[in-house]
Amino acid sequence: MLFLSDNAATVHPALWDAMRAADAPDSPYDGDAISAGLDERMSALFGRDCAVLWVATGTAANCLALATMVQPHGGVVCHREAHIEMDEGGAPGFYLHGAKLLLAEGEGAKLTPQAIRAVIDPIRDDVHQVQPHAISITQASEYGRSYRPEEVVAIAEIGKARGLGLHMDGARFGNAVAFLGCSAAEAAGPVDALSFGFVKNGGMSAEAIVFFDIALADVARYRRKRAGHLQSKGRYLAAQIHAMLDGDLWLANARAANAAAAEIASACGERLMHPVEANELFVRCTPTERETLRAQGFGFYDWGDDAARFVTAWNTREDHARALSAAIGNL
Repeated sequence: MLFLSDNAATVHPALWDAMRAADAPDSPYDGDAISAGLDERMSALFGRDCAVLWVATGTAANCLALATMVQPHGGVVCHREAHIEMDEGGAPGFYLHGAKLLLAEGEGAKLTPQAIRAVIDPIRDDVHQVQPHAISITQASEYGRSYRPEEVVAIAEIGKARGLGLHMDGARFGNAVAFLGCSAAEAAGPVDALSFGFVKNGGMSAEAIVFFDIALADVARYRRKRAGHLQSKGRYLAAQIHAMLDGDLWLANARAANAAAAEIASACGERLMHPVEANELFVRCTPTERETLRAQGFGFYDWGDDAARFVTAWNTREDHARALSAAIGNL
């Protein structure tokens, strides 16, 4: 009964079907008909024109998007526990050729306008200091917290006033949309680029960089090739994204994962370190209690000395979620 990560979940059968259907001769790289159709599909979903580039990993999606906004002498404002800071092995510095991450505070790994100002206001406008060029937020955040649409708008307003690009790391974007009960457009807000995650949500090897500033996409195409992410048989990545969009499979999968998380959360009570607003749970439990849970067959990651992280997925079995809920309730 694994609750290690939604990255460990199986691939949704619809994606295998889509990849098999794409297994026919077509133009290489992103010149195929399937890749060419992504702009229209995403533009319809978000209600505004966009350009879409597929890549194989979330790290590449985040870094390639930010590299279009940030010069090597610039910086990206992000939360001090953002994925780009804590879990991407220095990839932002590599892709952005040394640009700096400017770390901000915020409850639940969420940025606020005040937290952003606390970082950028003291920076002098001279060559001796790294200048902010972009802001990056995560929807849902690294602690499974979802930005409300008005929160995204408030951050975007700061970015616009200061001439900063706005990037959204949407590795669990579907889970945020499912929790918020709003449209994809409302959950993304007026961002310039969204890393729309599918691998954690039933995909195999495809993430979408959705550029709402079309000019940024023209830059990213060259950077994607230079970074080794322009796959010659890209139609198989594009096919996965189309399959996730068909019938809003991405949203159905996210709702299933969120429902499993809510089932487990119902037994956690004051053990919860953060409200459950997606498919991650951070639960206070002692080393002995964690050993007890593992002895019952539950797989999960420790979160420091006195907590555990449980992550549900699109295919988490209801009986497994109920079993974990009961086990936590019996601790």
